Parts: sequence; structure tokens; C-alpha cells
Amino acid sequence: MKTLIIVAHPNLENSVINKRWAEELRNYPEKYTVHELYKAYPDGKIDVEKEQQLVESHSKLVFQFPFYWFNCPPLLKQWFDDVFAYGWAYGSNGGDKLKDRKVGLAVSAGIREEDYSAEGKYRYTLEQLLYPFETTFHYCHADYASFFAFYGTESMPSDNETEIEKSAQDYVSYIDKL
Repeated sequence: MKTLIIVAHPNLENSVINKRWAEELRNYPEKYTVHELYKAYPDGKIDVEKEQQLVESHSKLVFQFPFYWFNCPPLLKQWFDDVFAYGWAYGSNGGDKLKDRKVGLAVSAGIREEDYSAEGKYRYTLEQLLYPFETTFHYCHADYASFFAFYGTESMPSDNETEIEKSAQDYVSYIDKL
């Protein structure tokens, strides 16, 4: 079965990293389904049943988003709240649709990697700041496979095509190894 990539970027067309990642994944339609939340739900009204069926029809799940304000974009948070419902994602009456499903995160961070450390500007690693996602996946008995990250988009020169292209290739490798 294919991998579902849930892309949650409020302005994907003006993105550098997330846009390039999505473009790269679309080169392999036999392996990946790229699902853009902000395109699918510009009004913010999520079709929960449709989203649950989409998840169920894929073997692996990756959430791709820009990491800002030390969290995910609001539509992705709403998606988690609505789609990971009691009785579907967790709970005593069923709630096993994510059980043992491989799940990962793909995050673009504007801040440099060294700033995400105990000694850095923000005092925490990106891994630590992503613990709420990891905890959610464990709570739903999913098989969390960690995260893929691209750091420093805020300070990256606009002509840094080599690094952007390498990240797109590395991202595909990350997903394939889930």
C-alpha cells in the first residue's frame, strides 16, 4: 500500500522547502498520495469520515508541515482533534485504526539546528518540542518512526538550490525507510 503524506502548509505556493518536498513526492504517484489540507479545506471544515477513510486506505502516514510558534499550523491541529476521534483512533470500543501503522513527521524549521539545543537560543531540541506529536501517536498505538527535518529556512540564501534538492532526495529516503 501507498504512503499518505498530509501536507499542512497555509501558503504552500510561496514555500521553498515544503513546496519542493511535495513536488518531489508527486514524482512517485505509485508510492505516495500527497494530500494538501489547506487546499482541501480552505474553509477549515474538515470532512472527518473522508479523512478517516483516506488514512485507512494507506499503510503509512507522514505529516509534513512548517514548524512555527513551536507547533504545527492550526488546520493540522484541528485535523488531529477531529480525525483522531474516540472510537476510531483510540478508546475502549474499537479505536484501533492507527494501531501499528507507521507514522512520521516531516518538519521545516526556520531556526538553525544549533538553536534547538539545551545551550541554544530556544533551550530545547526539535525532538523535545515534537514530543506532543510522538505522545499522541503512542496513545493511539501507532508506530511512530521519528521525524525528518530541514533547519534554517529563515537564514537560508535564496540561491541554495543544492541544499534544497538534497533535502528533497533525503526526504524520499526517509519515507521509504519508514
